[in-house]
Amino acid sequence: MDQKLKNTTKLTYLRRIYQKIITLNYLPRWIILCFDVFISIISLTIALYFTSKLFPESLNDSKLPLVWTAVAILFGQIIFFKVFQIYSSVLRFSNHIDLAKILLAVVGNVVVLLMTNVLVLFLFGYYLFSNNVLFIFAVCALLLLILFRLLVRTTYDFLIQIKKGSIPVMIYGTREAAVGIARALYSDPDSTYRLVGFIEDSENINSIQKEIMGYRVYLLNEENVKNEISKRVKTVIVSPLKMQVIDPKKDLDIFFENHITVLTSPHFETWGEDKSLSVKQLKTIQIEDLLERAQIEISTENIRKQLNGKVVLVSGAAGSIGSEIVFQVAKYKPALIVLLDQAESPLHDLKLELEKKYPNLIFKFFLGDVRNKTRMEFMMNLYKPDFVYHAAAYKHVPLMEDNPMESILTNVQGTKVLADLAVKYKVVDFVLISTDKAVNPTNVMGASKRIAEIYVQSLARKMERENNTITRFITTRFGNVLGSNGSVIPYFRKQIEAGGPVTVTHPEIIRYFMTVPEACMLVLEAGAMGQGGEIFIFDMGEPVKIVDLARKMIRLSGLKPNEDIKIEFTGLRPGEKLYEELLNHKETTLPTHHPKIMVAKVQEYCYDKASEMIDELICYASQCKDFLVVTQMKKIVPEFISNNSPYEALDIGDLPPPENK
Repeated sequence: MDQKLKNTTKLTYLRRIYQKIITLNYLPRWIILCFDVFISIISLTIALYFTSKLFPESLNDSKLPLVWTAVAILFGQIIFFKVFQIYSSVLRFSNHIDLAKILLAVVGNVVVLLMTNVLVLFLFGYYLFSNNVLFIFAVCALLLLILFRLLVRTTYDFLIQIKKGSIPVMIYGTREAAVGIARALYSDPDSTYRLVGFIEDSENINSIQKEIMGYRVYLLNEENVKNEISKRVKTVIVSPLKMQVIDPKKDLDIFFENHITVLTSPHFETWGEDKSLSVKQLKTIQIEDLLERAQIEISTENIRKQLNGKVVLVSGAAGSIGSEIVFQVAKYKPALIVLLDQAESPLHDLKLELEKKYPNLIFKFFLGDVRNKTRMEFMMNLYKPDFVYHAAAYKHVPLMEDNPMESILTNVQGTKVLADLAVKYKVVDFVLISTDKAVNPTNVMGASKRIAEIYVQSLARKMERENNTITRFITTRFGNVLGSNGSVIPYFRKQIEAGGPVTVTHPEIIRYFMTVPEACMLVLEAGAMGQGGEIFIFDMGEPVKIVDLARKMIRLSGLKPNEDIKIEFTGLRPGEKLYEELLNHKETTLPTHHPKIMVAKVQEYCYDKASEMIDELICYASQCKDFLVVTQMKKIVPEFISNNSPYEALDIGDLPPPENK
């Protein structure tokens, strides 16, 4: 029993030592220096031994005794270790730079000693020490010092691999970023992944059937994924460089269909200075990563020149679009950013986040409603902004169909209030954020945004005629924003997490999509390039079927559509249409200096007439007369034809109920 206890105690002790070695971040410098000096002593001993056996006459010709020869070589070597700091590196991360330092330290020491020997020979006619000893010492020291570091690195990696969990992974890609991920997996003690291979496509066929870091490179095709890759791994990591060039729909679906989870990493440029990556930075691939078009790139220099040192107001600042505009504006170091919103808690949360992320910028958080002219005038007079980005709006189609008066008071009256105040307080740029639902609208929300566009554009034309060019009014019009509050992406995500079903209104419904950063960058770029009165639209590529989006999100969760998670069709909602447009049939576009941004040539309205009709509309909304509100909207926007809505009666001439007249 005592022997068993002793064995258990010994095993526990050994485990503690093992854990200490594994969790040790690095060896102290003095220990590494001691090892290097010890290796130098061994190398010198070998050099003296072989010289005495092979070249005894060279030792006899040396004037300096062997003891002092050894002292001189070792002292010089320690000096060169110090000069090149070869003991300051982390041994398990030794690389070509460390090897170069070792080479310079050893060769430098030997060269100095050889030069000393030559000088003494020239002056006094004899050698201080044997040149053969120096040459053999240099070779042995180089080999042993490099071997020592290789041994430490290999041993550490081996122990780490034993400690890790048993989640085998492959890396899709074979270029520098992919190798960087492999090194992170290999050396990170906290990693639960075990690298078993690389995957490459036919475009890089030269890599196939070869090895990288001792691991096989597999060709990406259906047969290999089904018969080999899926049997070896259940997780694939896609390198950031590979994400830029692959066809996400074609390439990644191969993995999803074979129940393989796909991870990715941040872009290669965001890695550390030494191009190292932590395994903790790996993330599950998001639907935003799978946009079936290239991300929009916009030069930021014009935006920087415009916003630097200015006062910027963002309305609707606590929303997904407004908050992203704030974050992007903050990069250009304005003098002040005023954040306007009526949502107290989201504005407070944003306040805490911004103050932490940008401690050196000045923010003012203004709680108020864009419909309240008195409150808005107080704000404009107080801060006198140079630029206004107007993102405050109601946007949910079914809700606005049920509450037309609220849609008008916020989307139309709120825009009118801020636009009029922008003129009064000499704002440089007023940028209205609109939507593709304003084109040939079939719902109250879209029509309200079109009326806001009409007011802003007609006001801009009026100011042009009056030679008042201080304030420029610019409109941006784009489609659905991936991941914004209330959008389809977070809605589907919640349904999938709950086990389904995922609900889609119609199997043929399609939408244009862009990411939140893209949408907000477009807003800033429009403000920089606009001359006043334009409606900028965005080349958003091909529209996406919502049902395809749902299927892809289910696959991203590692599940099968209609097997693990059902997809149900619920029918079009009030005011909803199968597809959205960026232009109506009477509108054309003009190019800009950016190939993805165009100016819409839209029907222009006389300011006086438009303003009169809009004032009447706001009056009806203030009286809560919904049918009169929608009737007036259809007068202002003749192309507004209701769809799947009680207001369809107005399009065929039926009278509204008497109480709403």
